[in-house]
Amino acid sequence: MMMGSLKTILHVEKTTTTTKITNTVTDRIFSGIQPTGTPHLGNYLGAIQNWMNLQEKYNSVLYSIMDLHSLTMPKEPAVLRQNVLDTTAAILACGIDPRKCFLFRQSLVPEHTELAWILGCLTNVPRLLRLPQWKMKCAGQNNDGNVGLLTYPVLQAADILLYKSTHVPVGEDQVLHLELAQDIAQHFNKKYGEFFPVPKAILSTTKKIKSLRDPTVKMSKSDPQKLATVNIADSPEEIVLKFRKAVTDFTSEVTYDPSSRPGVSNLVSIHAAVTGLSIEEVLHQAVGLDTAHYKMVVAESVIQKFTPIRNEIKKLQEDKTYLIKILETGAEKAKELATPKRQRVGPQKGEEWDQL
Repeated sequence: MMMGSLKTILHVEKTTTTTKITNTVTDRIFSGIQPTGTPHLGNYLGAIQNWMNLQEKYNSVLYSIMDLHSLTMPKEPAVLRQNVLDTTAAILACGIDPRKCFLFRQSLVPEHTELAWILGCLTNVPRLLRLPQWKMKCAGQNNDGNVGLLTYPVLQAADILLYKSTHVPVGEDQVLHLELAQDIAQHFNKKYGEFFPVPKAILSTTKKIKSLRDPTVKMSKSDPQKLATVNIADSPEEIVLKFRKAVTDFTSEVTYDPSSRPGVSNLVSIHAAVTGLSIEEVLHQAVGLDTAHYKMVVAESVIQKFTPIRNEIKKLQEDKTYLIKILETGAEKAKELATPKRQRVGPQKGEEWDQL
């Protein structure tokens, strides 16, 4: 039997009007984090802290452990399983509350990949090849990037659109991927009728946290320099060492000027973010301190922030059954939302097949 066109096999519930999606649509937040184990300082300040605020403000919030996305870089199965649990323990310890959001493992909801295939058939390859992250990561793999690396922005779009999400908290480096999701939603709506809300970005107000060893690049778990990245489960001694070795410059005064003094400015940004103070307030507190003493002030602020979180992580890691149950229960709830929406955007069972 010859396959029909994509338009033939797609089934979308249409309305008799072309009314724009307005406030009658439920505001829904979707975001995800890759399971790289215990998150680092930048993850906490740039994403997780924002997640905690959003779960208090919105009634419909979904947070996913994105294990499928992590496969763009090959992983040992046992390592991936442990990373999923460690990431879950960490974000729960930080304050993410499963009673206020759906927290789930991405691969437990197969509708993500089903919708990604359909949306991939509506996305042209040149658009994906132009995305800067493909170019950067492909270069990192000696220009031998895999198909998953190329198409994971389409899976990201499916992650978001599957739940008819209206808002997505993103960092600056993910804005172009959200724009792809917006374009896919608009293209789909134009071709098949209004269905997907066009998701809006919620940009973090926290300054991007930079590497302690190279303040021109962002903090990263993959940084080969162990002193460059502060993990939220680091001991007080490790945190002190990393801040003591943080790269600054030869001027002792503490000022904030990211373009000419990136190292010291990164410390100021971290200090402000972990204390909840403004840049001006932490600069006022630092008057009279040289950068060597100021590093220890920032280190102490980070230690105070992360000590209770580190203790809670250890507790949660001892109960794997509880962590698995949280992710499975969240996936069941997410699937209840996802299944009817995915079924309206693809091949149908029963009578629908007679129309092919």
